[in-house]
Amino acid sequence: MDLSEVRETYEERGLDVAEVAASPIEQFQRWYQEVSDAGYWEPNAMTLSTVTPEGWPAARVVLLKKVDEQGFVFFTNLRSDKASQLVAVPRAALTFSWVELRRQVRVVGAVDPLSSDEADAYWATRPRGSQLGAWASDQSTVVADREELDQRFGAEMVRWRDEDIERPAHWGGFRVEPRLIEFWQGRPDRLHDRLRYFWTEQNWVIERLAP
Repeated sequence: MDLSEVRETYEERGLDVAEVAASPIEQFQRWYQEVSDAGYWEPNAMTLSTVTPEGWPAARVVLLKKVDEQGFVFFTNLRSDKASQLVAVPRAALTFSWVELRRQVRVVGAVDPLSSDEADAYWATRPRGSQLGAWASDQSTVVADREELDQRFGAEMVRWRDEDIERPAHWGGFRVEPRLIEFWQGRPDRLHDRLRYFWTEQNWVIERLAP
């Protein structure tokens, strides 16, 4: 499918308050399905932005694994920089940038760690190689070279050769519970559509923002 044609359709259709879902999660799911149907590569890739204890911003791309009315879920090494930052300052921003389709979604919210049961359930669905990698990589630490990583991976292959691979205690997930979600749709002449949902502790309110 030619993504440029899809982009033009979205630009013409735009984004109207009267037509979007009352729930930003439902609206996100609509957009995600449309982007997936268009053949976009890894539509679940999102930039996760955190803050260090010293106040420095930090950002990296991770993969969304689940979204529902509770929030946006991703998994990681719990000893990683991002995990440490989320424990110290449990707030985050997510950015989905579907550039070829002229769409962007921003999410801002509080962060909670997932339960062991939730982590176990997803761990069981991971490819075996990814499970081995979680044991082999002490994420965010300095390593001498690639060979060191390969040796660790080989050692884990031997260790778990005839067994199911257990989830490491240092591997789990987080849920971003949204307080604000903004949808951006590119439009001609840079008069883009921006709709912002924000939570009032009772319901979601939708506002249109100037581009």
